[in-house]
Amino acid sequence: MRVKHTFRLPPGLGKRLAEYALRRRISQALVVEAALESFLSPDGAEQLEAALSRRLDRLSRQADRIEQVVGIILEALGLFVRFWLANTLALPEASLAAQQAKGRERYQNFLTSLGRRIAKGANLSRDIEASAREADAPEI
Repeated sequence: MRVKHTFRLPPGLGKRLAEYALRRRISQALVVEAALESFLSPDGAEQLEAALSRRLDRLSRQADRIEQVVGIILEALGLFVRFWLANTLALPEASLAAQQAKGRERYQNFLTSLGRRIAKGANLSRDIEASAREADAPEI
């Protein structure tokens, strides 16, 4: 058995209630009933805490993945710089201008290649994982 209640709402809230009920194709009474149940429910705070906990867990996992990727990037950069410094010779003054022009051309090629990889969704960490899987695969 249901008990009838009569109450007044501010015009803005009444309009929002009517629009929401219309969008959901349910009665306004059902919307008010669900809202009161949620508001008066003793476990409402527990539900909010559980939702926040799940969100924080997801954020923590995302932060862990970001930390892993940043570590890979730093290792790759460090390895590249070490290799580049060990294998790059000092240039004679006479060929410096030509080498600088060649360097600018190579840099533009690098940017073009990087842009293509990003556009197609290529990813260094995926390349590293694929390489590791291939190295671990048994040879036939």
